[in-house]
Amino acid sequence: MKKVVIILWGAFAVLLLSVFFGFIAIYNGWIGYMPDVDELENPVNRYASQVFTSDGKLMGTWSLSRDNRVFVGYEDLPSSLVDALVATEDVRFYEHSGVDVRALGRAIVKRGFMGNSNAGGGSTITQQLAKQLYSERTHGFFARLLQKPVEWVISIKLERFYTKQEILTMYLNYFDFLNNAVGIKTAAQVYFNKHPLELTVEESATLVGMCKNPSMFNPLRYPERCKERRNVVLDQMNKAGYLSDADCEMYKAKELVTNFHSPSHKEGIAPYFREYLRKIMMAKEPVRSDYASWQEVNYYEDSLAWKEDPLYGWCNKNRKKNGENYNIYTDGLKIYTTIDSRMQRYAEEACFEHVAKYLQPAFFREKKGRATAPYTRNLKKEEVDAILKRSMRQSDRWRTMKEAGYSEEEIIKSFDEKQRMRIFTYKGEIDTTMTPMDSLRYIKHFLRCGFVSLEAKTGHVKAYVGGTDFEHFTYDMAGVGRRQVGSTIKPFLYSLAMQDGFTPCSIVPCEHISYGGWSPRGSAAGMVSLLWGLQHSNNLVSAYLIDHLRPQRFVELLHRYGIRNNQIHADYPLCLGTPDIKVMEMVAAYTAFANHGIRTSPVYVTRIEDSDGQVLVDFQSQQQEVISAESSYRMIQMMRAVIDGGTGSRIRGHYGLHCDMGGKTGTTNGNSDGWFIGYTPTLVNGAWVGGEDRDIHFDGMFYGQGAAMGLPIWALYMKKVFGDASLGYNPNDKFDIPEGFSFCGEEGLFSGSESNTDDSGIDDIFN
Repeated sequence: MKKVVIILWGAFAVLLLSVFFGFIAIYNGWIGYMPDVDELENPVNRYASQVFTSDGKLMGTWSLSRDNRVFVGYEDLPSSLVDALVATEDVRFYEHSGVDVRALGRAIVKRGFMGNSNAGGGSTITQQLAKQLYSERTHGFFARLLQKPVEWVISIKLERFYTKQEILTMYLNYFDFLNNAVGIKTAAQVYFNKHPLELTVEESATLVGMCKNPSMFNPLRYPERCKERRNVVLDQMNKAGYLSDADCEMYKAKELVTNFHSPSHKEGIAPYFREYLRKIMMAKEPVRSDYASWQEVNYYEDSLAWKEDPLYGWCNKNRKKNGENYNIYTDGLKIYTTIDSRMQRYAEEACFEHVAKYLQPAFFREKKGRATAPYTRNLKKEEVDAILKRSMRQSDRWRTMKEAGYSEEEIIKSFDEKQRMRIFTYKGEIDTTMTPMDSLRYIKHFLRCGFVSLEAKTGHVKAYVGGTDFEHFTYDMAGVGRRQVGSTIKPFLYSLAMQDGFTPCSIVPCEHISYGGWSPRGSAAGMVSLLWGLQHSNNLVSAYLIDHLRPQRFVELLHRYGIRNNQIHADYPLCLGTPDIKVMEMVAAYTAFANHGIRTSPVYVTRIEDSDGQVLVDFQSQQQEVISAESSYRMIQMMRAVIDGGTGSRIRGHYGLHCDMGGKTGTTNGNSDGWFIGYTPTLVNGAWVGGEDRDIHFDGMFYGQGAAMGLPIWALYMKKVFGDASLGYNPNDKFDIPEGFSFCGEEGLFSGSESNTDDSGIDDIFN
């Protein structure tokens, strides 16, 4: 018997020694996974990056699909949330050092030996945090066997490096509440549309109740079950002394009320801008083989941006302390943009008011009953059918069916079979029955638009609208899409003339002349001033200028203005606006007119901070002198005339804006594109309106010209901006032109090779 006792005691001693040395091995990482000290002191923060406006509004977040986590500090957590968590998950949290031996022993005896499933678990909040942070790294049977002991050791180490408040904060920031709500800040937004500090006691209890099993106690799928769990949490708070009996019963009697708000990247402030910013920040160094043959301009532009723009590809140009590149989806960056939330709202409202509420009904009326709709009546029905068939082959439906193994004949047949579907309208989606081909034709009826507003001196982009509805029309027509610019290119040509010795008073021929076999169309008016030529956007004057100044010089000047299309041809029609250019490029180019001849590059972001609030980088505008200050003053005078009595005059008459400004309308062949770019002493804004395809447009000039499509957006926006005194933009500001500056120069009228002092109307225009 004595021998048996000795053997048992020996076995027990061996067991104790094995456990002791086992924990030493785990502690030092000899067996199982054990993070090193640096990682424990600085656990990997896989937080969503946050994007802010210049006036401090959260625009949205960038995250991986299941990791939409936004960090929140302990000071931003309501006491009810902390109390609920401690009372429910770990009532002795403030007393133990990571492992609650008493609770662990109770769990082993009651659950393990007595089979009492309601006896509670032994895991502390610190252990649960350790599991969230590191247990996903375990693989295989042996590793899973060691998982609990590893979690105990990690918990003890975490308690050494962090305060109790920091552990609670990390736990709530890391917990996955499902529905793309990782972390308490996102969860409060998703389930209650609130910030964490705004949560009520019962809402805090609801979220803490989900910590036991977010799928089983999800308030969206199982509201009754979730309410029962919430009330259990409230009871635990009462038992722990955090709630009185009366308050506990009061909160338990309340109905479960949620305000679900899906964290979609398509929602929030300035979705087109956020998507554009996301792409340029995560861009990689351009490689020609990654671009299609027809994307030469894209490759050229991206290559220049990679070399010259510090924001372009910022994440792949810069590295963290551990040597890895930054990642906007996981590094918890805080990106402070130049967008002003108020101005952004005014821009979106202006686009919607004019395009969706005014132009779109008119466009539907014009196209109603036409066999070629939504395309121009100048096309034949066979041509329209061919265009739609090409669009059919480029559609998501075609690609999906092709990948599923359907033959082309089967796919084409399916496009002509009626089916139930939901279609877009500006009053909301509606259920209807139509063929996929008809739905393709229908969605092409909707006009598209782009609008940009930036400050002339700083280059700060204050508003950015790529379309009227990001969910249904995701293609960005502000900073991505290119369209022919029409007569908005003419001020660049006239500025080249100013550089070449011309003045607004210079007299030039406005006659039908053939230039190398090219004969521009327009109204002849004999000898006219350049001011008159730009004011009335006369094509014959522009043709004379490009012939006199030479097309190649004009191309070179366009590039100095920041136009990055390397496929611009140095030919005579260039003077009428044949190149495809972005709205953003055009608006940035016009800053030179308002800024003493100096072009200011667009600034999208002022600074980027890491998850700890440390500033990683500040951004400033890049400036380049394009024309002389004197030439810019003369351009202001001529473009004032466009507004005061030329193609942009409805700014004054119809919209009642009397601020000091210059501007230019633009309309391309057949009304395919309607432009207006205007500038005040402080802001430069540009608007474009057109169809998805170039042959989708108004057939008449009443609605189709730039003065009717683009200009009203500009006017509506500026009326809202001037009407908001908090923005600080004064309609009485004047351009900074030296007093007594002679717009006509010291030599009076000058035409280069010809002059005519009998030109009528010049004095009237200047006076």
